Amino acid sequence: MTARPTTVELLQAGRERLERAHPGAQLDAEVLLAYALRMNRAKIRSHPEERCEPHEREAYLTLIERRASGEPLAYVVGAREFWSLELAVGPAVLVPRPETELLVERALTLRAATDGAIGDLGTGSGAIALALARERPGWHIVATDTSAGALATARRNASSLGIASVEFLSGDWFAPLAGRRFHLLISNPPYIAAQDPVLDAAPLKFEPRAALTPGDDALSALRTIIRGAPQHLERGGWLLLEHGATQAPEVARELVVRGFAHVRSHRDLAGHERMTEARWG
Repeated sequence: MTARPTTVELLQAGRERLERAHPGAQLDAEVLLAYALRMNRAKIRSHPEERCEPHEREAYLTLIERRASGEPLAYVVGAREFWSLELAVGPAVLVPRPETELLVERALTLRAATDGAIGDLGTGSGAIALALARERPGWHIVATDTSAGALATARRNASSLGIASVEFLSGDWFAPLAGRRFHLLISNPPYIAAQDPVLDAAPLKFEPRAALTPGDDALSALRTIIRGAPQHLERGGWLLLEHGATQAPEVARELVVRGFAHVRSHRDLAGHERMTEARWG
């Protein structure tokens, strides 16, 4: 490759490198080239003969190596789209997944009112809270997290999106919510057992461990939320939980034992039962 390669030459080099590491990742090469050149992908396609400067080449190849190592694309470019919102993400927060949008969909369905109090437990990047705030500007949303880095990311996302209706609080689950009650409580807590080898493989090995696993008992965080939720739910309020693809029956049992009613699990686009909702009172 020449010192001043064309965009098509750089793109081909990136595709070949990623194809060796992750078959099917060719699209990532184009996304990363657009990011490195500060150019949209349409222009890259329409100007394949345009030459790149040496520093642009080096920057691009560095990005390609990061992606080839298994680092999530969202971390490499520093952003991820969720519910049509562009969110800043980094190693302090989980990369928002498409299946988590199911929590947003169900929350909007279960509460059609334009006002309400909503709690987002373990907000991370703020994805769920900010998506709900965009759809229901009249809702007052409280988002909690124990991670200072996560809260900083969430607040930055709220600011960049111009959303002021979310209150961010530091603390473990319900700890910052003493005396408060909500119409909806929502959480995507850690639910992978600490001994699960998936945690040491890409892409999860790059993401914050505390946001992925609660310890040896994969359900411990879910149990904590289920057991504490009634003290913070209005009568007729709903609890919505994301969980692992095989955990729906156990989560449902925990909810029934705690006294919740109308317990229902919902499937994501892949057909997995990934979230369960239940009504209190």
